[in-house]
Amino acid sequence: MKKLYPVLAIQLLACVGLQQAVAAKPAKPSMMEKVVVTASRDAETKKKVSAHLTIIEREEIALSTGRNVGDLLAEKGLGHIQKYPGSLTSVAIRGFRTDTHGNDLQGHVLVLLDGRRAGSGNVAKILTANVERIEIIRGPGAVQYGSAGMGGVINIITRRGTKNSFTLSGGADSFGSFDTDFGATFQQNGFDFSGSLTYRTLEDYTIGGGDTYENTGTDSETGFSANLGYTFSGNHRIGLTATGFFVSGAGSPGYFSMVDSDDTTEKKNTSIDLSYTGSAGSYNWLVRYFLGRDENSWQDPVASNPDRWDNGIDSTNETDQQGAQAQITGVYGNTTLTGGFDWLGYGVENSWAPRETDYSNGAVFILGKSSFLGDRLTANFGLRYDWFKLSMIEPAGRDEETSHLTPKIGLSWMVNDRFKLRAQYAQGFMIPSADQLAADFVGFSGRTVGNPDLEPEKSSTYEAGFEYEQSGFQASATYFYTDFEDMIETTYRADGSKTWQNIGSATISGLEAELSYDLGVPLKINWEVRPYLNLTQMVTYEDNETGDNLKYISPTTISTGIVVSNGDDFTSRFNVAYTSSQDVEDWESGVFPTPVIELDSYVVADLTATYRLMDHTTWGRLSIRGEIKNLFDEEYAYVNGYPMPGRSFYLGLTWEY
Repeated sequence: MKKLYPVLAIQLLACVGLQQAVAAKPAKPSMMEKVVVTASRDAETKKKVSAHLTIIEREEIALSTGRNVGDLLAEKGLGHIQKYPGSLTSVAIRGFRTDTHGNDLQGHVLVLLDGRRAGSGNVAKILTANVERIEIIRGPGAVQYGSAGMGGVINIITRRGTKNSFTLSGGADSFGSFDTDFGATFQQNGFDFSGSLTYRTLEDYTIGGGDTYENTGTDSETGFSANLGYTFSGNHRIGLTATGFFVSGAGSPGYFSMVDSDDTTEKKNTSIDLSYTGSAGSYNWLVRYFLGRDENSWQDPVASNPDRWDNGIDSTNETDQQGAQAQITGVYGNTTLTGGFDWLGYGVENSWAPRETDYSNGAVFILGKSSFLGDRLTANFGLRYDWFKLSMIEPAGRDEETSHLTPKIGLSWMVNDRFKLRAQYAQGFMIPSADQLAADFVGFSGRTVGNPDLEPEKSSTYEAGFEYEQSGFQASATYFYTDFEDMIETTYRADGSKTWQNIGSATISGLEAELSYDLGVPLKINWEVRPYLNLTQMVTYEDNETGDNLKYISPTTISTGIVVSNGDDFTSRFNVAYTSSQDVEDWESGVFPTPVIELDSYVVADLTATYRLMDHTTWGRLSIRGEIKNLFDEEYAYVNGYPMPGRSFYLGLTWEY
């Protein structure tokens, strides 16, 4: 019961203020009328979307204790998270996960930045300071974006300047970690700008229960994001977006049971893109070119482990990315069509075999929607054709080509202004890697030979659901069923060499629900008092060959809590994230074949509160922010052997002008 006292205290403060709130609360825009871009690659209202689309608004991002997208999504309860010390986090949707190192063509969940590939599935590398909102397609997004969009697509949309302002904030937590952030926005004479610069230092943390996890600190973590644009002739905009993330001296401790005190990691991710958007009459268009680089290195000094096979040699992974997008959207009566061309080029260099591989990917696509019954019924459809050239450069291998055709069809029916039914069939795929197709080399474990007959991994997903909203109440539910086929698995040829084959398949199904109710609306007060619940319940996640449950899938994930705000100078949120147990491989054991064990379930509670101390026309606004992370000091791990921080307290100040 004592663990609940901080929660009760802050909610009591809110309730006292409620007695003074008498003005009618301004109505918020309908969620159905929210304009989104991810599902069709063009602006549309959410009521026309046939997929399960989750939107995380900037207000919700500000309430999070997380400073990066990985920590934010861990609170959201989308699915299983894999998080390690040293800025490394992957996120799962519907049993599929992002890839964390470089080539995001090889992931099962795709991460986008403003509608183009972010170049990494490590969502810890994307900071939230300059993020306007996040749109998440739950389920395949391959018809829109290509390889890797099997379990879902996460589109992180940066802010645009709409006013002149700047912000300075800083704070520290009870582990001795410190962060500071500078942000600015600008809009004048057609120019707009929004940007942020973030700097953090992290100290070694204590896990739940009180034991210190050594070598988990970071010397420095720096990130920047800038979105600059110039609008002319009313509806034409040239935009330039640049992002960067740099981690130096991050501890890479290894398992808690056998900490390596001098291992470190360095991480970088940079990107820049130039875009032009415009419109004329019933047409609008987008042209974009982008460049990016993702780097990871691991330092393993020989002094601390002289018996290792690599003798302390550093490991590196570098991926260069470039790409282009061109699309045009036209309205033809009750039908809207978007057609275009995508091109991607990846060059991957590793310090391990395969040392150098290249990927080239071209695609053409058409996406459409047609409205009927007075714009209440919308049919969504799409078709995409991708072709790939994959090259093994070092060790010497071959060039191989492959292609894939991806369809999608869905229906969205607004039964009335508040209630929506939707259903969809969509496919996803992930191409084989260059070494899986074209390798031919001898390494320390023997010969490896690619299989040029490999097919892409494929998924077919059927889903149906509803959405409802009225008077501050919002609810949605979705059932999905996925056939996962042509899974690529390692096999051995008659001569003992390693290769790969399409021999696996699985069935995945489940339920998703989102629920919230702003009690301030029926009470006719200008406070927001909003309890909420987000739930994912897996029904089936079974390997069709063995009948066993798939590993690294938690059948139940829940995010629930309450937001209390007076809409002016006070906001608080209490959030509880629950993840059920899952079967994982026990790599910590050092035993081969690796035994399968159960990773325990866990509950992580966080509390945040912000209060504006000053609001002056000359000197600006000053706010104080407090956070309690892992309120109940839970001892838990997203990955077996890598426990996460215990309870910590954070205090910070923000000045806005």
